[in-house]
Amino acid sequence: MATKKKPGPNKKTGRKPVYEKWIKGAGLTKIKGWARNGLSDEQIANNIGIARTTIYEWKKRFPDFADALAEEKEVADLQVENALYKRALGYEYEEVKIKTDRQGEEITRTIKSVPPDVTAQKFWLVNRQRDQWRDKIDSEITGKDGEALNVVLNIARPSE
Repeated sequence: MATKKKPGPNKKTGRKPVYEKWIKGAGLTKIKGWARNGLSDEQIANNIGIARTTIYEWKKRFPDFADALAEEKEVADLQVENALYKRALGYEYEEVKIKTDRQGEEITRTIKSVPPDVTAQKFWLVNRQRDQWRDKIDSEITGKDGEALNVVLNIARPSE
């Protein structure tokens, strides 16, 4: 049974491998932020200055690194899902305006309403209740006793 070599300094240059800067500490914090902001693995790799395949290799070699990326991406996905849900239903929010002049500050609070968004509703339903809301309906036509049909198409070409 082969044992994995423990990663260490690069034998040719004596420098630490690139991943050591990125799989823990401040480097990992930066990567987690990029993941939370919705960047793809390819974009993260580009920010680091490595190939996308290297990110995949790091995920295989360092489970804690893979878990950290997955958790942050899940947070971002949930935030977007919640925003879509909120937009689909409509919501109210308080707008606060602060006007400062020589007599002091004047604070105005106004309740604003964002109406439900039909596009967000449709997107939600098409993705969450696909069988009931999808635009494309699959149907299969068969011959007698479920046999396959032979279809011949005669395509008329315009005369030249």
